Amino acid sequence: CKIDPWFLEQIAGIVAMEARIREHGIPEDAVNLRMLKAMGFSDARLASLTKTDAEVIQKAREKLDVHPVYKRIDTCAAEFASPTAYMYSTYEVPFAGALANEAQVSSRKKVVILGGGPNRIGQGIEFDYCCCHAAFALRDAGYEAIMINCNPETVSTDYDTSDRLYFEPLTAEDVLEILRAEQASGELVGVIVQFGGQTPLKLADALEKAGIPILGTSPDMIDLAEDRDRFQKLLHKLGLSQPKNGIAYSVEQARLVAGELGFPLVVRPSYVLGGRAMQIIHDEGMLQTYLLDTVPGLVPEDIKQKYPNDKTGQINTLLGKNPLLFDTYLSGAIEVDVDCLCDGKSTFVSGILEHIEEAGIHSGDSACSLPVHSLPSELVDELERQTSALARALNVGGLMNVQYAIKDGTVYVLEVNPRASRTVPFVAKTIGRPIAKIAARIMAGEKLEDAFAHY
Repeated sequence: CKIDPWFLEQIAGIVAMEARIREHGIPEDAVNLRMLKAMGFSDARLASLTKTDAEVIQKAREKLDVHPVYKRIDTCAAEFASPTAYMYSTYEVPFAGALANEAQVSSRKKVVILGGGPNRIGQGIEFDYCCCHAAFALRDAGYEAIMINCNPETVSTDYDTSDRLYFEPLTAEDVLEILRAEQASGELVGVIVQFGGQTPLKLADALEKAGIPILGTSPDMIDLAEDRDRFQKLLHKLGLSQPKNGIAYSVEQARLVAGELGFPLVVRPSYVLGGRAMQIIHDEGMLQTYLLDTVPGLVPEDIKQKYPNDKTGQINTLLGKNPLLFDTYLSGAIEVDVDCLCDGKSTFVSGILEHIEEAGIHSGDSACSLPVHSLPSELVDELERQTSALARALNVGGLMNVQYAIKDGTVYVLEVNPRASRTVPFVAKTIGRPIAKIAARIMAGEKLEDAFAHY
């Protein structure tokens, strides 16, 4: 195929600029730094090229007052001013006076909802359903609903779903710049990270560090649910059972943990999206293949560049931050998904779904039924009790999903997700209650009982 020379020239310009940055560092003046940003260099990329942290680049930008402005997508073919609050960012060069920001930030109370980003395996339209319902509920409650998402295939990115839509990547840099612009006027009540799956949850720490209020479950409790050691201590405190498990921060430790637990095992990386790279391991050969073939596919590009010829070094660096989680595989167990609402004190178990496939098959690949079709009432009561105890212990504000395995009459906690799950739309339609809307009102400060009263 033939590539137009124009595109090759643009790419060549970026490659040449990267070489200059590696050699000379980032510019110390606003004009040239703004030019780099206009070329598309993120803070993270500039940090990688200069072997520093993204925070250093961010502070340099702030010192020089280099920030993006927001323009409205022109839905009127330039015939007249576009009324659509559909924004994108750009680093434009100032011609005369201040940069022209078209966001038209209001003075109202506002809540920002982070979407799920592009569709991918394990994350898709179910989370967009939750984002849309949250926007509708917040507008009904008198708040200005602001959506940040970057998926043109979703309803949440329709121009009339929210009061203002920012079509931007879901990265800490882009989100913080939007929040900076929105805080120029009115009151930012907070940001909702629960409705977009794992993608926005990963931004919770960076937002909290920047002083942005996170609505609903706190980032610390979100981390507790993901941190195997902290979560295990919580389960012991509550007297809840868990399959025998271990955690590995290196390839060698992974082999030791597997040896201690014995096969078969369920292994998965922590802090990943939609069960990515989760696998049932039956023997040493499968473990070796998983460690040296599957896990390397999760290694980010910056780590690969740091250890270009050392696959083990790449893997160990990754596992140092995102360790592997090992669980004894409960052969023949029944897996159950439970969704609930909580305001920190009161809880409502909205749905208990029994999987058709046995435990170990990822929930995204499983069929399930609501209500349960084979569990006795006393086990259902026990599931509700354990779910309520977990929600209160985690001080959940909004939605929570718990995955259980039941074997020989014993309930085992597999994992807790303090956020919306893929099953929320199905549960909501089955029970006839808009649980995502109720959760949004809870996160905005209403009690569970009061939030229910609206629907």
